[in-house]
Formats: sequence, structure tokens, C-alpha cells
Amino acid sequence: MLRKTLIAGAALTAVSMAALSAKAEDEGPNDLEIAHIAYTAGVIDLRYAHLALAVSDNADVREFAGTMLRDHQAVNDAALALLEKLEAAPQDNATSQSLLQQAADKRAELIALEGKAFDKAYADNELGYHQFVNTALAETFIPAADNAEFKALLGSALATFRAHEKHAEKLVKNTR
Repeated sequence: MLRKTLIAGAALTAVSMAALSAKAEDEGPNDLEIAHIAYTAGVIDLRYAHLALAVSDNADVREFAGTMLRDHQAVNDAALALLEKLEAAPQDNATSQSLLQQAADKRAELIALEGKAFDKAYADNELGYHQFVNTALAETFIPAADNAEFKALLGSALATFRAHEKHAEKLVKNTR
């Protein structure tokens, strides 16, 4: 079951990346669309972290979830502050909506689990999610961003999220 979930997740990630790449090749997302996607991705990981804290008794999982809460909230707060400074509003888009639907489906899967099964699935999801987000930031969003301050914020977030990816790799090993 977990293998099928991972394969399905990888396929979904590939489809999402293909959609992002196709859009970028056509006209590329604008800064306000990127801002919405990035903020949405952060909110999604915040929700995963809250779920982990509510369900897991594993100290490593709980520590990781706490880190996700702290860091993703800080990045989202910085993004909102920059948008306010620029007097701009993020633009909802199909990619953000797709991410939210995928996340709702994943949360439903995670909610059905408990104990070690939850911990393993959460760790696997966090690793895959950070790999996906990091690739999207590095290959699509940062190159497409026009505003220098926004591009710098995305670059700083990417550095943080790459550290999360490394932490998630360790979490996956610890939950096996």
C-alpha cells in the first residue's frame, strides 16, 4: 500500500511539474501567481505539520513538524510583508488550486493512519513534497520572478527548504 502511495505521489508530482514546466514555457507564471503558489505550498506544509503534531507520538516526527511550523510560517509571513510593501495581492491560479486538491487527498490518506504507519507516511510525504517544492522553486519560480526583492525571498526560502529536505531524508531513515 505504501509503495502504491509513493508511486502515485511520484506520478502526481511528475504531472504537476510537467504542468508547471509547460506553463513556464508558454508564458511563465507572473510574480503574483508565483507568490500565490508559494504561499499555498507553505500553508499546505503547515497543515501537514499540524496534523503530525496531533497524531504522532514519535519525538523525531514531532520535532520535524515543529521546525516546519516555525520555518514555513516565517517564510509566509515574509512573503505577506513583501506583498503589503509592494501593495500587491497574490493571484489565485490553476496550479495553486491543484496543489490544494492534491494536499486534501494526501491529508485524507494520512488521517486514516496511526502510529508507525502514520510516521512513515508523513516522513515520506515530507521528503517528496520538499523535493517537489525545491525543484519548482529552483527551476521554474526563481528564474521566472521579475521583482528582485521577491526573487531574493524565494532564494532564501529555497535555502531553508533544502535544509528541510535533508532533514526529511533523515526522518525517513529514522521512521523505517
